[in-house]
Amino acid sequence: MEVSFTKEIKSLALGTGDTFHGEGILAITKALLQSGVAYVGGYQGAPVSHLLDVMVQAKPYMDELGVHVEACSNEASAAAMLGASIHYPLRGAVTWKSIVGTNVAADALSNLSSPGVKGGVLIIVGEDYGEGASVIQERTHAYALKSTMCLLDPRPELGRMVDMVEHGFRLSEASSMPAILELRIRACHVRGSFECKDNVAPAFSTKHLMDEPAGFDYMRLAHPPVTFRHEKLKGEERVPAARQYIVDNELNELFPGKHADVGIIVQGGLYNTLIRALQQFGLADAFGQTDIPLLVLNVTYPLVPAQLGEFCLGKRAVLMMEEGQPEYIEQELATTLRRADIQTPLHGKDLLPQAGEYTTEVMAAGLAKFLQRYLPQHTPESTLQWLSGNRERREAVARSLPTPLPARPPSMCIGCPERPVFSALKLAQQDVGDVHISGDIGCHALATFEPFSFGHSILGYGMSLASRAGVSPMMNRRVLSIMGDGGFWHNGLLTGVQSALFNNDDAVLLIFKNGYTSATGTQEIISTPHEDSKASSGDKQQSLVHLNQTIENTLTGLGVKWMRTVNTYEVEKMRSTLTEAFTTGFSGLKVIVAEGECQLERQRRIKPWLAGLLKKGKRVVRVKYGVDEDVCNGDHACIRLSGCPTLTLKDNPDPLKVDPVATVIDGCVGCGLCGSNAHAATLCPSFYRAEVIQNPRWHERLLATLRHALVRALQPA
Repeated sequence: MEVSFTKEIKSLALGTGDTFHGEGILAITKALLQSGVAYVGGYQGAPVSHLLDVMVQAKPYMDELGVHVEACSNEASAAAMLGASIHYPLRGAVTWKSIVGTNVAADALSNLSSPGVKGGVLIIVGEDYGEGASVIQERTHAYALKSTMCLLDPRPELGRMVDMVEHGFRLSEASSMPAILELRIRACHVRGSFECKDNVAPAFSTKHLMDEPAGFDYMRLAHPPVTFRHEKLKGEERVPAARQYIVDNELNELFPGKHADVGIIVQGGLYNTLIRALQQFGLADAFGQTDIPLLVLNVTYPLVPAQLGEFCLGKRAVLMMEEGQPEYIEQELATTLRRADIQTPLHGKDLLPQAGEYTTEVMAAGLAKFLQRYLPQHTPESTLQWLSGNRERREAVARSLPTPLPARPPSMCIGCPERPVFSALKLAQQDVGDVHISGDIGCHALATFEPFSFGHSILGYGMSLASRAGVSPMMNRRVLSIMGDGGFWHNGLLTGVQSALFNNDDAVLLIFKNGYTSATGTQEIISTPHEDSKASSGDKQQSLVHLNQTIENTLTGLGVKWMRTVNTYEVEKMRSTLTEAFTTGFSGLKVIVAEGECQLERQRRIKPWLAGLLKKGKRVVRVKYGVDEDVCNGDHACIRLSGCPTLTLKDNPDPLKVDPVATVIDGCVGCGLCGSNAHAATLCPSFYRAEVIQNPRWHERLLATLRHALVRALQPA
């Protein structure tokens, strides 16, 4: 049961005369259909997950249009889909999170870009760069440069973003180059509206099939010796054709201003932030009217030398606003001006930070330096005081603290089935000693934070087992690799398991089988539980769905000899299994499959079901755990071993005791981890398990009345 996008799916069917209202990423999804896209693929990842999620759930409507939608196993398989556009006039789009997804897809993209495409190709990447990023800080720009792909960076306004999708396909077809559309987090989530067009059914589609395959053409292969010709075509034909299309269709936008002797060149995606920064100096209004001329690069590769030169010619200075490093655009701009013998001073990274997100404050600080030099009358003292005041306040707060404030890291969800495993791992290391842990991308990466602090490296999705290959032969104690079922299917099966078996490595692999690619939005995968098993589990109010055996069967088929499947909530059994894996005399790959359904999915399934039972007046039992505050001694070992957000502290009710006591607050889902930890670690007996019964039977009401009466009688007056 993934998140439902029923409302969003309805907006995909809007046509001429309708107005779309919503988020940027959904507007892009609608624009694909308006552009006549024939096939769509991808791999989910913030901030573009919704694009593929919505299209997958809109399959009946996609079938009506004849659009093929495929949820791919990884970004490389998505990029390989685009090979359909090499020979055929099919418009294709794929999507993923960048830069990590683009890294995975790089091989296919290179082999696609070399022969070029006949049908338009649009690669929609979520450019997860900046302060809110969840990946390494790199840019997609380098891939566009090295493989010669058009790179679109649209101004974050829904109408313009939709136009750039349509132009992206045409630009790709006009130049035979794949086009990348990069969308920052703010562009994906910006809200607005645009006037819709009717969706266009592709000429060739799942409803209108092609009769014959294309004829063999060796020039359409990325294979020597024709690759040498491809390289020449990129510079001699494709890039010039792209530049001509950019100019003819005015894809880059020029906003004039009254201070025509200076100018700013900015990436399209940074336009909104730049306008906000200019407002601080009174040089722009909230509607985008600017006093300084702006050249907004909605296409950041290829650049158009004549367009850049014309903008810079005759100006006293130009400021280049380019986020991230290296300064690819600024370097090309400087070369362009030098070759054209244009002596206009160029500023950029000399006034702005080399790396990091260009927020309004960062841009305003750079603008202040530029304006003080060239428009000193437009650097109001109030703005300078605002900038300096921000710095001084931060410094003053830092100085006032006796110690730095502790970080507030993200945490696993309440009742997450992965938390008990890390509790068990803590306990197992008390028996066998500390072990090297190769981490992986996914929910389990949150174990790198306290109270667990597990994971020596994270080198790629599904690559934990491969990343320990250089460590384990040098380590006296066995190394542990951790990955999720999403990572297992994405990359881990081949890069890790196959390699470890082939080399007969003495390795330990822990696979979290929670049934979904949970960290990206709980999308379904090949090992997702079937609907019948979900239903039976809900009827029994269990915390665990019987997940299918696809992972175990695959590992058995590959030749894994040592494998254990353990319920994640059974902390003591997981502890003993981990200890066995670290100490067994068996030499070879040892796999522990930690089985426990994603708690988010469980709650999505059982909450409506329980609400229905209550509405019918039927009996419902809910488990809740608590702490007896009279027994708790304030040691807090339970919290250090669990990390559950609902297990926290409160003041000790005993006036003679200073240490706060543990308590379970509202939000507890009754997973039982705290009690299992107390048993496995032999902690204090302060935890209790209670059953909250709603709509109880008559004899349960009578029993409860008698119990309350007895308790009152035993209490002192």
